[in-house]
Amino acid sequence: MKRKHFLNLLALAPAFTTMKLHALNTITSTFEATDKMPVLFLGHGSPMNAIEENEFVAGFRKTGRELPRPKAILVISAHWETRGTFVTAMQNPRTIHDFGGFPKALFDVQYPAPGSPELAQETKNTVTKTEIGLDHSWGLDHGAWSVVKHLYPNADIPVIQMSIDHFQTPQYHYELAKELATLRKKGVLIIGSGNMVHNLRMVAWDKLNTSNYAFDWAIEASDKMKGFILDGDHKQLINFSSQGKSFELAIPTPEHYIPLLYTLGLKEENEAVSLFNDKAVGGSLTMTSVKIG
Repeated sequence: MKRKHFLNLLALAPAFTTMKLHALNTITSTFEATDKMPVLFLGHGSPMNAIEENEFVAGFRKTGRELPRPKAILVISAHWETRGTFVTAMQNPRTIHDFGGFPKALFDVQYPAPGSPELAQETKNTVTKTEIGLDHSWGLDHGAWSVVKHLYPNADIPVIQMSIDHFQTPQYHYELAKELATLRKKGVLIIGSGNMVHNLRMVAWDKLNTSNYAFDWAIEASDKMKGFILDGDHKQLINFSSQGKSFELAIPTPEHYIPLLYTLGLKEENEAVSLFNDKAVGGSLTMTSVKIG
């Protein structure tokens, strides 16, 4: 490198430093302290809930009206499993139709909420338990948009997703959630989206239109889960694999259950907990949803 060119670069260094500091301050100031936001676990159920009118959709809308307006939303969806943990960091996330066999009207749905590279970076900076990767290819899967669209139908609040590391333990996810707690005080609404009882192989398809129909094992598992939630006994919920046969049937694979642990991990002492949409569908699914705060 020629001496003159080197000296020119050296002279510009303070300006580059100032620009980087300005960018960092912009990110930080975007998420200044606010009143603590509530936390949600939403039983998202069938993708058709995105376009149908039913009691569950009404429950989502009612909850949306009751919430303070967030600056941004972070969703942990059952439908984004990865090796490692990632957050979406694009400015305009695509609407992902990650399902098949449904009417064209469902595939036509778009939820054009903006993303938030700033919240993605803030999340990455906040978490120390693991390295958070910034993802630019995923978008919003139906675990996110099919329910968030009822909370905020105008798609005018930035939304990002955090993936579920498929190779980690339930305890790991619960503890990772606790590191997200500071985001609640910066105007971020954190949502876990899945289903507490979710066994698609055992769905009674002929009972889908029978209100609150559930198999005995589903009722047993659901009642135990709700009891642990309302009693604040998170240890039993983290150790779900040791809860017996009803839990084995209710959680044949953990991806729809893990988002509940993120929601519970964010609960602070003495915070109010309430349930809504607390009904079963098709014998082997529950739509039970949780609001904390």
